[in-house]
Amino acid sequence: MTLTKSAPKRPSVDGQTAPSISAFGKARSTVPGAPLSPEQLKKIDEYWQACNYLALGMTYLKANPLLKEPLKAEHVKDRLLGHWGASPGLAFSYIHLDRAIKEHDLDVVYMAGPGHGAPGVLGPCYLEGSYTEIYPDCSEDEEGLLRFFKQFSFPGGIGSHCTPETPGSIHEGGELGYVLSHACGAAFDNPDLIVAAVVGDGESETGPLATSWHINKFLNPIRDGVVLPILHLNGYKINNPTIWARVSHEELEAFFRGTGWTPYFVEGSDAETMHQAMAATIDRCISDIHTAQKRARSSGTPFRPHWPMIVLRTPKGWTCPAEVGGHKLEGSWRSHQVPMANVKKDPARLKQLEEWMRGYKPEELFDAEGRFRPDLKALAPTGTRRMGSNPHGNGGHLKKALRMPDFRTYGIKVEKPGTVEAENCRPLGVFLRDVMKANMTNFRVFGPDENTSNKLDAIYEVSKKLWLSEYFPEDADGTELAPDGRVVEMLSEHTLEGMLEGYLLTGRHGFFSTYEAFAHVIDSMFNQHAKWLTICNPTWW
Repeated sequence: MTLTKSAPKRPSVDGQTAPSISAFGKARSTVPGAPLSPEQLKKIDEYWQACNYLALGMTYLKANPLLKEPLKAEHVKDRLLGHWGASPGLAFSYIHLDRAIKEHDLDVVYMAGPGHGAPGVLGPCYLEGSYTEIYPDCSEDEEGLLRFFKQFSFPGGIGSHCTPETPGSIHEGGELGYVLSHACGAAFDNPDLIVAAVVGDGESETGPLATSWHINKFLNPIRDGVVLPILHLNGYKINNPTIWARVSHEELEAFFRGTGWTPYFVEGSDAETMHQAMAATIDRCISDIHTAQKRARSSGTPFRPHWPMIVLRTPKGWTCPAEVGGHKLEGSWRSHQVPMANVKKDPARLKQLEEWMRGYKPEELFDAEGRFRPDLKALAPTGTRRMGSNPHGNGGHLKKALRMPDFRTYGIKVEKPGTVEAENCRPLGVFLRDVMKANMTNFRVFGPDENTSNKLDAIYEVSKKLWLSEYFPEDADGTELAPDGRVVEMLSEHTLEGMLEGYLLTGRHGFFSTYEAFAHVIDSMFNQHAKWLTICNPTWW
């Protein structure tokens, strides 16, 4: 856990075959520089260690939360549930975004795509104070910390996903593949918002995620915010390598450049150089974002930037023991869930767990009462700039009522049966047109490729189809394309449904239509969204 004394220069990514998981060491990154002072570097690393300690505490402990006494079997939960593997990388990204938020006064929402990455988000959310403000029983002291640990993956407590109960979360994971489409929906019509969307490398193998790399074609740099994808390549799923982690650097870079992104790589395992590389890379991404937005907004001419993204390659289970029982642990699929599940019955494993947890030096991170060190807590943003307290990530805080015309005036008058012919969807199109006209900043219509064939095309009288890519002369003849259009069409029900969900969960309104036969493509996706809303109902805040 101890940082080395000096930060050697990091070579740039050399375009060679991607390093194997066992070849990690000092950081390799596209962006040069070491922007962190020695004091910043030390404190950011300590903050990260505190996050990792909390992730382990949530997984293992039901007593002795600060290890004030030797760890005993009775301190360990009777049933161990949770996922360690992705958590260190999620927390690493979270705290580096925190630094950027403070330095540049940014408005950022954080989405964790990896399905069971909640410990990597809950930890920093607790340390920044957002969690305790909503759940005072999980107070910022030893008693509250223990309650925070015990409730994790426990009946009546909280889940191992970033569920609706997680402050700042509008994306759960679970059924994988929707983090980028949710992020895009959140960014629509929020010009100052940055949505940091961590994509798991297992998640990236799903069909919905594969199509959602195209969201960059729909974000207008004048009126929309931006999505900053962070593809987290930690190498493994439950017990299988991930595809992206086993291809060459050239192939990765070519793919993302080919889908319209500017990829920046941060790869390694050495804490000191990785912190510097991530800080420099996030600074570059923020600069790229602001440059594109300034160009579009000062000229009044929208265009399609090649928005930045980050490819973060770290070991699976980063900072856990190198091996357990003769098997590789850090950098292996064995660190995916609970790395040591038999600690209550095996004294040797229990001792190894204690050594692992004490390696984060909790006695140096928390005082005797269990309060996080004030100089470390000061690294986090304050108020609604904290990602756990961002109003865009907390449901209806920004919601405005939809201005609705009287639907009764759109009915077809039938004076006598059998004397009037009318298409049943055309009145709906006229109704949607007028809803759109009255709500030009908080209402959008989504449909795969069917708004015209579904007889909803009256809506194009007030808003065209959103289009930021190349135009041909023939597009002027009935194609209804415009860079400021509010009708979003793409031949992917998953991506559009995800955009709509992200738009709704950040307080806006929308309409989705598709053919009856194709609606089943998103059955399970809608079910997951409905479950999310069901859990939101009793969640008072």
